[in-house]
Amino acid sequence: MSEIIKTTLIGLFFGTFGTTLGGIIGIKFKNPSQKFLSFILAFASGLMIAIVCFDLLPEAFGLTRLSTVFLGIILGIGTMMFCDLIVDKKFNSKPKENRKRTSLSKMSQNTLLKTGIIISIGLVLHNFPEGLAIRFWIWSITKTRLIISNSYLYT
Repeated sequence: MSEIIKTTLIGLFFGTFGTTLGGIIGIKFKNPSQKFLSFILAFASGLMIAIVCFDLLPEAFGLTRLSTVFLGIILGIGTMMFCDLIVDKKFNSKPKENRKRTSLSKMSQNTLLKTGIIISIGLVLHNFPEGLAIRFWIWSITKTRLIISNSYLYT
């Protein structure tokens, strides 16, 4: 099996394994408390912030100029703010007098659904450039291997 197919299958497995496992475990909790849900969201946020701060940003700073990294950060934040506005408009399309009568439980469910939709959009938008990055990384490894193997042939 070629290197790119092997890497793609491994990425697909590990990329979907955690989400699937979390979904299966989540099905077991019929009515989780607000405290539990806020803990899970905070834990996931902490993991993402740690990955960004200790892995992605140092790698980006090592690859390009500071201005390019900040431009990417600003574009990413702007994109997610735009998506949040679009989803918020979709959820709050009811007249204000109808929204006031909505129960607290229903509002909480809508907030969680909105959060889930925003996270899903973010994951889709995140996975596209990540796939490109993995592809170019594999290409650079393959190119390096070709250069090394060619140098052995001519020595």
